[in-house]
Amino acid sequence: MGNCCSDVAGGQSAIGGTAAGHLNPANAPNDAVDRFLRSRGYNGLFSQIELSFSASGLRDRDVLSKSDPMMVLYARGKNAALTELGRTEVILNSLNPTWITKHTLIYNFEVVQVLVFRVYDVDTQFHNIDVKMLKLEEQQYLGEATCALSEIITKFDRSMTLDLHRREDSIRSTQSQNCGKLLVHAEECVSSKTTIEMILRCSDLEYRDLFSRSDPFLLLSKVVEGGSHIPICKTEVIKNDHNPIWKPVFLNIQQVGSKESPLIIECYNFNSNGKHDLMGKVQKSLVELEKLYSGGQGENFISSAPAGHNSHNKVLKSQLFVDKFSESIQYSFLDYLAGGFELNFMVAIDFTASNGNPRLPDSLHYIDPSGRPNAYQRAVLEVGEVLQYYDSDKRFPTWGFGARPIDAPVSHCFNLNGSSHCCEVEGIQGIMMAYTSALLNVSLAGPTLFGPVISNAALIASQSVANGGRKYFVLLIITVRVSILLPSYM
Repeated sequence: MGNCCSDVAGGQSAIGGTAAGHLNPANAPNDAVDRFLRSRGYNGLFSQIELSFSASGLRDRDVLSKSDPMMVLYARGKNAALTELGRTEVILNSLNPTWITKHTLIYNFEVVQVLVFRVYDVDTQFHNIDVKMLKLEEQQYLGEATCALSEIITKFDRSMTLDLHRREDSIRSTQSQNCGKLLVHAEECVSSKTTIEMILRCSDLEYRDLFSRSDPFLLLSKVVEGGSHIPICKTEVIKNDHNPIWKPVFLNIQQVGSKESPLIIECYNFNSNGKHDLMGKVQKSLVELEKLYSGGQGENFISSAPAGHNSHNKVLKSQLFVDKFSESIQYSFLDYLAGGFELNFMVAIDFTASNGNPRLPDSLHYIDPSGRPNAYQRAVLEVGEVLQYYDSDKRFPTWGFGARPIDAPVSHCFNLNGSSHCCEVEGIQGIMMAYTSALLNVSLAGPTLFGPVISNAALIASQSVANGGRKYFVLLIITVRVSILLPSYM
């Protein structure tokens, strides 16, 4: 992957994006961060996940034979609307099916991705119809299950067994009828985690500008079947230099295909109108580029003959050198989870008087009788609902600061649950309950001081280190004008 962002005016330091940038889902919340990570060989915030499915103990709805089950996968949005993602094949005459069809989707750490699984018994008359064409209302509904994708990938073996139930049972809130179990297994779709870092330079490039030296950049492309070229990386533009040395280039083996796969390296002279001049090209595999590095040798660029001409390619004086070539393994976030890594979520809430009178609607602490969450509650929910899945015990240290507890001086770090010795609460709802209770038991004061809260959080993190913990602590400080995430890896 390259080190570049856009081909715009003033963008000579970064004249183009990489192909990998298009792998991100639409409207990804941290696309810029993810591109930065990907440009350096890291998988970033997104991973491609393949889900496989099996079931056991399904309900038997057929009279003369067993059910013929098919599973349908949905994503549930924030508005509770379901979007169908895919269907398995139909397994004939089985109450314990293992479906062959897999489904691939993008795992996004920053989003709670709720999945809904529904199992149907497909009637015999529809067995010769493509499953995509089946009308689900014509099939017999066997049961469904729901979970977040985060719940699956945080399991030790990335497998999760879910109880199937009927929608009508769930709506009535009665004890659900036993409809069997669904096993969902997740695998990360990464064929190679090996990343190559190279530093490329050129010598004796040709003059292409009339009144100045050239402004060169490199374009790296892979060769696919049929001989066409797919761009995978661009370097930055180096201005007025015929012997340029570019910033490191990072390539994932999965991008290239293999170390033996041919790469086309083209050197262009940057033009602001977008019509860049080709100054020469080289075709080499990563294996051959590594040999250039080991031998300290350069490779001459060639100039292709114009289309329709029979003349041979011209060997140029200018050369390409590889000043650095190194391989490394880049682990994804899911690898850390599989290794026992956990996140610990901690919250500190601002109770200073600058928030306004909690009894008035214009206060950030106002509790709306309609149940609509205030700004502090929304912040806790939006961050906590994502992070809670990565904390095995779901016990969260929670503090307030800048308030005067009953019959006590102003405190810049007090346990939100009112306890004198324990700062932890149970789950996100525990934070919400402790927050509501604290509003009734403290007087808003000031000033706004973060130091005592940060010190308490750091103490908890250091104690975890002393006990051999493998945790990443995230302290969310919610204050009047700014929300601060302070991560500390321990």
